[in-house]
Amino acid sequence: MADSFVTLVGNITRDPELRFTASGQAIASFGIAVNRRWQKNGEWQEQTSFFNVTAWAQLGENVAQSLGKGARVIVTGRLEQREYETREGEKRTSVDIVADEIGPSLRWAIAQVEKTSRQSADGGAPDRGAAAGAASGGDSGSSRSAGSGSYGDEEPF
Repeated sequence: MADSFVTLVGNITRDPELRFTASGQAIASFGIAVNRRWQKNGEWQEQTSFFNVTAWAQLGENVAQSLGKGARVIVTGRLEQREYETREGEKRTSVDIVADEIGPSLRWAIAQVEKTSRQSADGGAPDRGAAAGAASGGDSGSSRSAGSGSYGDEEPF
């Protein structure tokens, strides 16, 4: 069966929760609300859909460090359907998104991007001291600050 890929733009409904699996793999989870608005018979209609988003490994760590509740984000990933049972014994189905890419929406905000190193010089774990980009939620008037621009021999993007 082919994967179903989606791109959503919405607001984070709860701060990303960062956990680690028994093997040490990072996983961040958070909710996103996606609004749809249309006009019918001269009146505005609105519908909101809620999705759970999961981000693994370095992406999950960067999300947990960079984004928070209320931030407007762009999420690209694959749909994953799961079934579960409530405490009352009712069967439910949930459609979640396993993220490939997550970034702040720059429509009404600015962001400062800081590249994280992939691995330490000895080939070990990623450098935990490097910070991820910070996103500004809403229309704050914060000023842009220039980053160091130091990317070694590698182009920044």
